[in-house]
Amino acid sequence: MEQRVIFVFTHDSIALGQDGPTHQPIEQLASLRAIPHLIVIRPCDANETAVAWRVAIETRDRPVALVLTRQDVPTLDRVHYAAADSLRRGAYVLADAPNGKPDIILISTGSEVSLIVAAGHRLTAKGINVRIVSMPSWELFDTQPRSYRDSVLPPSVRARLAVEAGASQGWCKYAGDEGDVIGVDRFGASAPGEVVMREYGFTVEKVYECAMKLMGRKIRAVIR
Repeated sequence: MEQRVIFVFTHDSIALGQDGPTHQPIEQLASLRAIPHLIVIRPCDANETAVAWRVAIETRDRPVALVLTRQDVPTLDRVHYAAADSLRRGAYVLADAPNGKPDIILISTGSEVSLIVAAGHRLTAKGINVRIVSMPSWELFDTQPRSYRDSVLPPSVRARLAVEAGASQGWCKYAGDEGDVIGVDRFGASAPGEVVMREYGFTVEKVYECAMKLMGRKIRAVIR
């Protein structure tokens, strides 16, 4: 209907905590993204949230859904990371390899962005050139020119890892056929948020291991 409606969703992931034997919001992001003409924005910190709210207010020809978390997340120091205003383009390079030529790209949204930032530091310490991409809105990113999308996710960089505490459905579009996704495709867990996140593999160690495995695939491909 092209109505100017703003939806605000909270408690966006399995980290919402123990609520007994009930399902967690695993499929909600995928469901929202499946709605035509709806812009879904899942900001990673206070800076992105402020920009997301401005985008929602400025959007007059369609509804916007802001997807927010309940848990504490760090506010990234934009002196060291790219400006949050780049959220307007749907995805952007939050931090890049020193030479601008990454060996692997880590992609995430919302509260998991700080996780891939931490994992990126660990990979960098091992001599891996890492690009960190914050992708708060698939819809906004998909409307960008091909040149911009390729500048964020270069086709030549096949090692990509997407991390989101929700259904993995749809992420293959951005991770690519040689990439991987850390997501949640099952129900049933009920525990404190930090416990559930750890058990489901949303840890620096898991992201690091998956990234190294992808790099291993790349190395083997070169050898062949």
